[in-house]
Amino acid sequence: QVQLVESGGGLVQPGGSLRLSCAASESIYNFSVMGWYRQAPGKQRELVAITTRSSITNYADSVKGRFTISRDNVKNTVYLQMNSLKPEDTAVYYCNGKKSLYDYWGRGTQVTVSS
Repeated sequence: QVQLVESGGGLVQPGGSLRLSCAASESIYNFSVMGWYRQAPGKQRELVAITTRSSITNYADSVKGRFTISRDNVKNTVYLQMNSLKPEDTAVYYCNGKKSLYDYWGRGTQVTVSS
């Protein structure tokens, strides 16, 4: 059974940084795409960043230049480095993996940006 486990969330002041981790229970090469999504209270879940097997990346316009997605194929882990955080980045952040016809999700990690 595929498991994706997020960690690294927390409370940070505006302008601060956090690094999220997503540890997979199997090789991340098995996933065609891995990514991070987020959902703020009362809003729909939205794409934040994705990375493909060939390490091609894409970002939501709202995080370009501030967030960086990366992958460690030995540790089977995907990271999201978040810098210059803003209050509007507050949300639950979910790891996603796409394999064959299925989407796999972690349980999420809360990120709160507040002074």
